[in-house]
Amino acid sequence: MSSPDFSAGRELRTQGARIAGVVSCVPSRQVDNDYFLERFDASAVRDVVKMIGVNRRRWADAQTSTGDLCRKAGEKLLAGLGWQADSIDALIFVSQTPDYRLPGTAFVLQAEMGLPSACLAFDINLGCSGYPQALWLGMNLIQTGAAKRVLLAVGDTISKIIDPTDRSTTLLFGDAGTMTALEASESEAAAHFIIGADGKGVRNLIVPSGGFKSYDAAGDERMAGKSPQCLFMDGGEVFNFTLNAVPKLVSRTLDIAGRDKDTYEAFLFHQANLFMLKHLAKKAGLPAERVPTNIGDYGNTSCASIPLLMTTELKHRLKEETLQLGMFGFGVGYSWASAALAVGPLTIVDTIET
Repeated sequence: MSSPDFSAGRELRTQGARIAGVVSCVPSRQVDNDYFLERFDASAVRDVVKMIGVNRRRWADAQTSTGDLCRKAGEKLLAGLGWQADSIDALIFVSQTPDYRLPGTAFVLQAEMGLPSACLAFDINLGCSGYPQALWLGMNLIQTGAAKRVLLAVGDTISKIIDPTDRSTTLLFGDAGTMTALEASESEAAAHFIIGADGKGVRNLIVPSGGFKSYDAAGDERMAGKSPQCLFMDGGEVFNFTLNAVPKLVSRTLDIAGRDKDTYEAFLFHQANLFMLKHLAKKAGLPAERVPTNIGDYGNTSCASIPLLMTTELKHRLKEETLQLGMFGFGVGYSWASAALAVGPLTIVDTIET
């Protein structure tokens, strides 16, 4: 399958909402690359690491779920903001590794965090593009008057669905859960978004089994010898899609926001892999010093990667300054989403461990 033709997607705008705080929670277990030397040849590990740029990643234990990580981040967030649980109007959980097939993890979090019964609560099945899409949806709830305070629980524990014998995925992914607080703010400048999808990429990043539809693995020669219960990634196809789509997404996002790239303090990309990130920044004409990365320390954390960048690489600046940020998520689906908005100063921006 060749890379699809790219259309920037639906262009959207919200106003009257701001990010009040962000907290990320990562597992305490750190897995260094030496861990894989018992399973893979040292030269093979070295070759993969050179491409993906991951030196270590955090993996959750068997008892810790994505919901658990998001809940701990949320508890720290509410305490830091001084918000009472009964003041929350909506909770949106964005993940591809929910606690259960049903009910939704948003309901679990609503109960565990003591949120009121009038609080909207629902799950969204999104991966790499999930954070900008969650921001747009949460800010829309505020703009329409449906909510004044919204929590975005965004995270994944991809380590639970990777094949330990597949070095292309087992070395790449890490786990993290995040919680972002949004609130009404009449003086806040407009936020601009682009959201798009191309379902022709479904089979290139997929867990074939575990749902309620049979997948013809026998008809897909790429699945030979692979477990349908685990994440399958056609790295070449995903790479081609990304290099075709994302630079155009960056350009169009800057256009609709009406700001030159020199006026942005940082461009936050989904942390897909380091080789890809360097190519994207170069192809989009962005200065490398304003494209922060943390994939070396945390791996690819799926939908959590952008907020995790905020709480690690921009933590101190976001506490003190207002930063103009561009955010770009892309991957599974295929799907892509961007945001251009001002963020900060934040009451709380932090990274914690389980």
